[in-house]
Amino acid sequence: MKGLTVDQISADRVTFLAQQYWSPDTKDSHLPYDPQVIQDVYQSEVKATDFETRRIVVLELSQYLENYVWPNYSENASPAHLMSVVVLVNEKFRERVPAWDSFVKHPGPFPNFLRHLMKACLDTTRKFTQKEQTHMIVFLNHLYNSIETDLIRNGISHTVSYNILECLSEGQLQTVLKEFPNWAKALKRTARHRKKIKEDELENFNFDTKFLYSLMQQFMQKLSTIPADENVGVAQDVVHYCERFLELMIDLESQLPTRRFFNTLLHSCNLIVRCQLSTLAAREEGKLFAQLLYILKVYAQFEINDNTGQPLSDLDVMKIHYDQVKVLQSIAFKNFEDLTQFSFSSIASVDDTATLRQHVEQLEDADLQRLCHLLHLLPEADSNESDRKFLVEIILWKYQRRISQLESINRMPLYPTEQIIWDDNIVPSEYFSGDACLALPKLNLQFLTLHDYLLRNFDLFRLESTYEIRQDIEDVLMRLNPWAAEDGSTLFRGWARMAQPIQNFAVCEVAKPNVGEDKPSRVRADITVNLNVRREIKNEWEALRKHDVCLLLSVRLPKLYPNPEGSFPEEWGVRYVRGCEVEGMLDENGRVIEEGPEPKPELKGDTRTFRVWLDCNQYKIDMDNIKTGNNSEDVYETFNVLMRRKPKENNFKAVLETIRDLMNTKCVVPDWLLDIILGYGDPGAAHYSQRENALATLDFNDTFLEFEHLRKSFPSYTINHNPKASRDPPFKLAFEDQKSTKRVVEGEDTKVSKIISVEPYVIPSRGPYPYTVPRKNRVQFTPTQVEAIRSGMQPGLTMVVGPPGTGKTDVAVQIISNIYHNNPAERTLVVTHSNQALNQLFEKIIALDVDERHLLRLGHGEEALETEKDFSRYGRVNYVLSKRLELLDEVTRLKESLGVAGEMGASCETAGYFFLQHVLARWERYLSQVTATPGKAVNILQVSEMFPFHVFFSNAPQPLFKQKSYEEDMEIAEGCFRYLENIFTQLKEFRAFEMLRSGLDRTRYLLVKEAKIIAMTCTHAALKRRELVDLGFQFDNILMEESAQILEIETFIPLLLQNPEDGRNRLKRWVMIGDHHQLPPVIKNMAFQKYSNCEQSLFTRFVRLGVPTVQLDAQGRARPSICALYNWRYKNLGDLPHVTSWPEFRTANAGMWYEYQLINVEDLEGRGESEPRKYFYQNLAEAEYVVHLYMYMRLLGYPASKISLLTTYNGQKELLRDVVEQRCAQNPLFGRPHKISTVDKYQGQQNDYILLSLVRTRAVGHLRDVRRLVVAMSRARLGLYIFARVSLFKNCYELQPAFSLLTKRPLQLQLAPWENVPTERPYTQSPNGEAVVVKDVIHMSSVVHQLYSDVCATINSIVSLQAGPGAMMTHELPPDTGARYDSDEETPAEEEAQADTLIVNEVESK
Repeated sequence: MKGLTVDQISADRVTFLAQQYWSPDTKDSHLPYDPQVIQDVYQSEVKATDFETRRIVVLELSQYLENYVWPNYSENASPAHLMSVVVLVNEKFRERVPAWDSFVKHPGPFPNFLRHLMKACLDTTRKFTQKEQTHMIVFLNHLYNSIETDLIRNGISHTVSYNILECLSEGQLQTVLKEFPNWAKALKRTARHRKKIKEDELENFNFDTKFLYSLMQQFMQKLSTIPADENVGVAQDVVHYCERFLELMIDLESQLPTRRFFNTLLHSCNLIVRCQLSTLAAREEGKLFAQLLYILKVYAQFEINDNTGQPLSDLDVMKIHYDQVKVLQSIAFKNFEDLTQFSFSSIASVDDTATLRQHVEQLEDADLQRLCHLLHLLPEADSNESDRKFLVEIILWKYQRRISQLESINRMPLYPTEQIIWDDNIVPSEYFSGDACLALPKLNLQFLTLHDYLLRNFDLFRLESTYEIRQDIEDVLMRLNPWAAEDGSTLFRGWARMAQPIQNFAVCEVAKPNVGEDKPSRVRADITVNLNVRREIKNEWEALRKHDVCLLLSVRLPKLYPNPEGSFPEEWGVRYVRGCEVEGMLDENGRVIEEGPEPKPELKGDTRTFRVWLDCNQYKIDMDNIKTGNNSEDVYETFNVLMRRKPKENNFKAVLETIRDLMNTKCVVPDWLLDIILGYGDPGAAHYSQRENALATLDFNDTFLEFEHLRKSFPSYTINHNPKASRDPPFKLAFEDQKSTKRVVEGEDTKVSKIISVEPYVIPSRGPYPYTVPRKNRVQFTPTQVEAIRSGMQPGLTMVVGPPGTGKTDVAVQIISNIYHNNPAERTLVVTHSNQALNQLFEKIIALDVDERHLLRLGHGEEALETEKDFSRYGRVNYVLSKRLELLDEVTRLKESLGVAGEMGASCETAGYFFLQHVLARWERYLSQVTATPGKAVNILQVSEMFPFHVFFSNAPQPLFKQKSYEEDMEIAEGCFRYLENIFTQLKEFRAFEMLRSGLDRTRYLLVKEAKIIAMTCTHAALKRRELVDLGFQFDNILMEESAQILEIETFIPLLLQNPEDGRNRLKRWVMIGDHHQLPPVIKNMAFQKYSNCEQSLFTRFVRLGVPTVQLDAQGRARPSICALYNWRYKNLGDLPHVTSWPEFRTANAGMWYEYQLINVEDLEGRGESEPRKYFYQNLAEAEYVVHLYMYMRLLGYPASKISLLTTYNGQKELLRDVVEQRCAQNPLFGRPHKISTVDKYQGQQNDYILLSLVRTRAVGHLRDVRRLVVAMSRARLGLYIFARVSLFKNCYELQPAFSLLTKRPLQLQLAPWENVPTERPYTQSPNGEAVVVKDVIHMSSVVHQLYSDVCATINSIVSLQAGPGAMMTHELPPDTGARYDSDEETPAEEEAQADTLIVNEVESK
């Protein structure tokens, strides 16, 4: 791909052909369809170039598939036509762009195409080359992985349905039907179906039935042709075909819809045994093949019932295994005297691999063959098989005892070793092209069981962490610069901040194994290093905390001049890598320094010793290797480097332990969620409309601002309201269509009454003080937002899709508030992806009517909350203790006002007695005196005169009683008592804090009992799960913000942060808010991102499965014209009224001709994009142009805080920073912009004006991902200016909707430098005068220079008038020049403190 420029594409033969036949730009002058064109293009551009990716990309970019190849596919299509479709669709999958859109749009040719493809896959005439067959296998895999598309699913269903059981031999079929009797009925249906269909349909049906069976037979035939002799070469195309075929088998096995019957067929063919015995598995070229075979074995033996899809417990698996071995023993006893001893032995004594092999190999070849026939292990194709080794292996494969996957995982070390770290098949390099197959699990649409779900996530999380560790190790070693001394020792010529040479390493404890285990229960070691480094680095090492993970490296005999292209471990001498967990640093007496509030002791000198825990599983493996002779040296005597990692990137072990704990405990996922998480059943089953416990009446509290707002919120409903009742909120709504959630019986009238009965009510007074008036919502929610709030209040799963600027956070906060008020006994867990989003959410919760004693913020981001209050655990404890003293003072004041003697305010306990004996008694006496009863009238004056608490409330606004009506005064009196009652209720809750003395106990009580709304990030939830569960933490509801940005496993873990009650999960509501049309979770390694689909969030998967969503449909962020650049991606995304009515939206951007513009940037001095290092793209022309436009805007008076500079690549971000530092930073007229960031890092943020650089001039790059385009276009509120090579981006198919709008305006920047900020010009009106059309960056530079001179002259003239010549007054300079650079770390608190200057309420407020 490198070096492919726009000019080359323009001059390319394909481009000329496209203009003649299929380019959308020339559709009025296209020549008629000519099949020879497809033949010629395929031969010359694909086959002749040996399927070169670069040529296929040119074809794909030209929309060859969409506009020419697919629409013209027919029954008579040529092999070249077939292969053209295959190759182009595979390329779309490689590029991760939608592949089936054109198929769904034109479904007509699909049946013929699929028939041609399947026949081509089985072709034996050598019409297709080996490479073409490999491409077809890859295409088949894409088909079977796209079963959510109706067209695909219907086309391939017969190839994996029950009819494929007919491919089994008669004996095999009978054995299967004995195990699953209901499958016999399915086969009878197949027989009846055959009788009904026509002859040509019958032929196709029979072909479909035998397709996968025939494909496997063909593969095994091909596999057998590979020579065993390592000296005889094997064609790489054959190896790639075999690898891709195993990948297809794995994907068929790992999805329940394709696995159900196929797994039986796979076992009947003995394909795994054939692969196991193949010569390819033993050859060096077959390393990846062998790794794929291991994954296939795991899925072929997976603990699941193929008939029901239910998971099998260890007991179930053992029972099945014992039943099978019993059958083997029975047959052996009846037919083979040589196996008599075997037949009478206990199963546990003969089912291990070695013993079973020993017994089976006693048989002669003929007996062995007869035994296999009696056991029905051979298909018809292998009925005459006489290979002894093969026959033994198929018996062992079926009847040997297997170690369970869970047992394997429990024995697995959690830290990566050198064997995994540098294995490119398992942990691929950063530069994954997407062409190769890898030995990695995939996150598909569906999972077999919960164990399978956790297993795949465990493996991928472990390997993604390993990749990051590899990068860190390589960086550290290159900085240390190891050198082999003459005596064989290793010296280090450099230094690294994150690593230190080890002075001494000693294992100091190996504890005995626990009962039932064979590994040590604990292994500890002491590591001594010399910290002769700068003070701040020394402090970082001394700050290593308990449970921090470090790495131990053994570096020996590195090469003098390491080759960057060679194997890193060999070139740099890396022999071993092991992990360890810090217990603590040792003091001078050799004791671990405990963490706590006390300051750590000062240690003398630079020598420091750390005590660490080693991985017990890894230690056992290493010791066993020494015993068995697999390793002649003790690994633990060779370590010479201790390496640490950044804390935020070093939580992998805790997360892996959490996942492993989940696999070892009986995970209780709520019944109403399990099938949806696994991807099965009715996607809408968890929606409140289908839940039997759905609520017919809901209290919306302060959701509605007025009655008319309520009416507009339900446009399709009839509103019933008592005309005599109040029309003021709050309201309770009764939904007639929700009164009954019973399933409709067929034939019944399905008409549902869409009626809402409204019941207004008055919130009881909370006291006479102004601060007791509840804070109310001021956001006027739209109808879809109200539906999202309604759904979130109901039991079940709620998914809210929130496009940019649609008020997702406001909806989330209102849902939390309503649940809090309506269900005071329930606890709600709030989870987000980032601390920044969590803090924004929390700040809005604080502003609503939520008692702050019920709020708790866990994790390390609470310090960034823009509030004086501390909502962390210890902050809340301090709040409770201070509030307790405050309330006890109030009790003392009350006691004095009542004239009661004694220390009533001494403690919560005495206050409780005081309330019962004095306060409540007086109140009850008062009520008996003033309550009106039949026959007893009460004078309005008595209400005030007899009130017993006048003295206490003397500090309230007076007069306390209005004496206008009896009812009003009684409500005031009751409000005063509620105020008092609330004091004693709080003190009763705080009593536990008097009894608990330690801060730790108090924080735990707060977490488990007191807090009602608990907020944390998904990472914190994953790290602290075990601690939370052990504490007995419980909750009833989960709300997740930024759900589409959270890793699948990190979304799942918060569901299980509590122990089940009576075997059931108490979770009632799960609200997920996100936007799958914006960027997914960040995965650093491209292979995990693309091949394993790690970037798919659970939110996105639910959307793909068809789970009902509420899409917010009105944005309040951007001008409608800017919103049009991305609203095509959403269904019915409109605008809120304020984006056309507020002054800032109605006025134009001063000095700019347009509010948005695409500016074409040509090469600067012959240079476009550059690549100083791999994937570090820069474009100097665009960087200079962007910065000069920023300087121009600053000179016109735009505040720096309102302008952000964005780009799509890290390299360009660094270049923009350099240019800003050079041209603007030190000049007070310019200063630094608010942010310079990448589009990816800026997701979730916004600014008034965005200057965007797209960088690339040769290939579109990752902007082809429409999600990145949506984020890029949706960050600006008032102005968006995009700098790009227009000729490259305008023809990109995926970007067409946005760029077709952008290219309607002039592609040269048009300015009006005579205008200044602020301007009164309406945004629909062009500036007066003729536009300054900027031709290029040189011209822009001269415009800025001239304007700068004019501004300086103006300032100097003002200064000379006010302060005399030469004295520049600082207050005349433009303020607001502080930089807000985005860094690679999470945004610091002081940086985000400016966020309120940017963020407006995205939903219309009153």
